[in-house]
Amino acid sequence: FLGPKSRGSCPWERKRMKQSKALIQTLREVPRDADVISQQLMIRAGMIQKLAAGIYDYLPLAYRSIKKFEAIVREELERDGCQELLMPAVQPAELWQESTRWSFYGKELLRFQDRKGADFCLGPTHEEIITDIVRRNIKSYKQLPINLFQIQGKFRDEIRPRFGLMRGREFIMKDGYSFHVDDACADREYWKMFEAYKRIFGRLGVKFRPVEADSGAIGGSFTHEFHVLAGSGEDAILSCDSCEYTSNIEKTEAPKLPYPHGDETELPLRAAHFQTPGIIAMEEQAKAFKDESHNGLPLTHASKFYLYRATKGGETWDLGLILRSDHEPNEVKLRNLLGADALELVPLEEAEALAGCKSGFIGPVELKVPIYGDRSLEGAFNLTCGANKTDFHHFGFLPSRDLSDFKGFFDLRKAAEGDLCPRCGKGHFQAFRGIEVGQVFKLGTKYSLSMGCNYLDQEGKEHPMIMGCYGIGITRTVAAVIEQNYDDDGIVWPWPVAPYQVHLLNLDPGNVEVMELSNRLEKELEEAGFEVLHDDREGMSPGVKFKDADLLGFPLRLTVGARGLKEGTVELRDRRTKETLKVAPATVLERVAAAKERIMTALCQAGGR
Repeated sequence: FLGPKSRGSCPWERKRMKQSKALIQTLREVPRDADVISQQLMIRAGMIQKLAAGIYDYLPLAYRSIKKFEAIVREELERDGCQELLMPAVQPAELWQESTRWSFYGKELLRFQDRKGADFCLGPTHEEIITDIVRRNIKSYKQLPINLFQIQGKFRDEIRPRFGLMRGREFIMKDGYSFHVDDACADREYWKMFEAYKRIFGRLGVKFRPVEADSGAIGGSFTHEFHVLAGSGEDAILSCDSCEYTSNIEKTEAPKLPYPHGDETELPLRAAHFQTPGIIAMEEQAKAFKDESHNGLPLTHASKFYLYRATKGGETWDLGLILRSDHEPNEVKLRNLLGADALELVPLEEAEALAGCKSGFIGPVELKVPIYGDRSLEGAFNLTCGANKTDFHHFGFLPSRDLSDFKGFFDLRKAAEGDLCPRCGKGHFQAFRGIEVGQVFKLGTKYSLSMGCNYLDQEGKEHPMIMGCYGIGITRTVAAVIEQNYDDDGIVWPWPVAPYQVHLLNLDPGNVEVMELSNRLEKELEEAGFEVLHDDREGMSPGVKFKDADLLGFPLRLTVGARGLKEGTVELRDRRTKETLKVAPATVLERVAAAKERIMTALCQAGGR
């Protein structure tokens, strides 16, 4: 679980620091513009400070945690034979034009020109650059497979940067790429990286889930995201309570559902049969459908309709989606079905002009657009739908009969908590919130074909390389760790990424005996391999030092004061359990080592699923 034995301290890593000399400015008040707990605590603890929207300074404490996580990532990847390199942050437009992403990626790609007028961008990701490196250096099947990675700053011009390090414009990311002669080899590397990621996040002791996901702008044939579970997570995750199926809600397969009114007599479409003035909400519509055979209708008898606009390359077209009124559309599934680059709702005024009625009464019948149906409506009849006439609805709607350009039924809705799992057919979905911290992709030939990244086989024939892609949000993961590890007093750091492991508090810095003992313990702990922040600040009350120590949240707090020395003891406190021991100074190293062992054992038990 803990991975390979540490190779020792990195050159950047000082194992002890006097707090009076450290760049640590703590705050008592919660910043007004901080939305989530990690952002609040990191600013209050003097770890980060905002420079511009979505752009932060990483101050020394934050940078120590970042470098520690990077070290874990490097150890696990090098264990599996990955090679580290470093690619430029500034990328020429020509490579993005080769891959066709220059126009597709959108406004998140920060474009600019150099003094000669050449187009460049700040790299949000590096598929194009790594593909160019490999095509220029690898020619033969004998040089494959190869897995290359970097840890580097990225920039994505998010329209609404928020949540501190979890949704910033500039961030640190590990991105890795593998190249293969065939799918079988690429699949083996995919699952090797999948297991490496489980080890990486497991070493942090956080609760996480690998989930099936959509590949988005990166592209590729299949992918898994890794999510740290937290109530502040932006992503909805569904997980079966009986089998291992776990998926981002954008990707989760929704089960087929039987039509609950199959024993009714099929009716013809009754054009504008029901007058429904001002009634738009589905629940109100259902109650309004009354005639000689129906005294109100359940929501499963009603359908709803969405009018979308799809874009692919330079082509744009409108289309419709019908689904059961108690279900929500899954636009990711619909976009993937269409093979579209982008998908959005038709603007309201245009939709009303196309249908000839007010919004709320727009329906699929007689609209001159292709229409797709969610499979929960397969076999359904006697449905309601908008009549494309203000204040009227149809009844008796049967999609396959009443639509002139109906494309069929597909899985196009969002699955929901409580749905039967379609994989095992036994369990039901449970819902979680997750912070996406990593993702593995099988890219296939998306980039190698467009950019001519080929190899020669044994017979000298040329083939496109099969690619994989593997990313970890370094700074986002550090923030996600805090989202799962805090209390009312501040951060509660897991040992592996705590900026320091021991917070040594000198309560009486003006007392020579106390100062001498504090300095001696600091040195002994460092020599034993522990990282110590020594609070030697003068003019600070014990209460202030205790408050700061709880806010910074290092795993162990060692307190030295004049009162304790009269009893021949110092105080050792576990930040997470709040267990406090009075120990003799001569036994401090032994007690700290034992505490570390307990903390790491608990970490192993807490991590993962």
